[in-house]
Amino acid sequence: MNDLKRCGWCEGDALYEAYHDKEWGVPVRDDATLFEFLILETFQAGLSWITILRKRENFKEAFDEFDYKKIAEYTEDKIQELLLNAGIIRNKLKVRAAITNAQAFLKIQNEFGSFSNYIWKFVENKPIQNTVENYKKAPATSEISDLLSKDLKKRGFKFVGSTVMYAYMQAVGMVNDHEENCYRNRVLSSKN
Repeated sequence: MNDLKRCGWCEGDALYEAYHDKEWGVPVRDDATLFEFLILETFQAGLSWITILRKRENFKEAFDEFDYKKIAEYTEDKIQELLLNAGIIRNKLKVRAAITNAQAFLKIQNEFGSFSNYIWKFVENKPIQNTVENYKKAPATSEISDLLSKDLKKRGFKFVGSTVMYAYMQAVGMVNDHEENCYRNRVLSSKN
């Protein structure tokens, strides 16, 4: 697979390449995975994605396998335990936001039947196929990420600005921003 042309942002790092090849841009409809990416993207705010990827397993262990039902019930003792965990990003506001977001996530599930039903309606249940020549020129936000961010904030979510939500949309395949000459672009666009 090393002779395949990939998006420039991931080339040269095995972890990044594996994430790019297997996950980034693949449409996700499973609520558990959608929540995992929501947690990871909100912790990523202001940091590089590779930092989060390198700590992903630590996050998974620290946050009970990203079980949003458990996270929604975290106590102050659990928050303090997380803040002492050197394996994750120990930002007090982001740790508390994870709990708030889990609670808001459950409310959306109750209202829409699933978080997937809610989130995918923003793109009319079909991934947006963009034309990206160079990842450095890819958008950081869109009208849809603006609307999504605004709606999530209204519903009580934290760390869900438009840039974070656009990165989330890319990660969970709501938008395909693989570079035109990337082999994954062809694979994903043929499935949409």
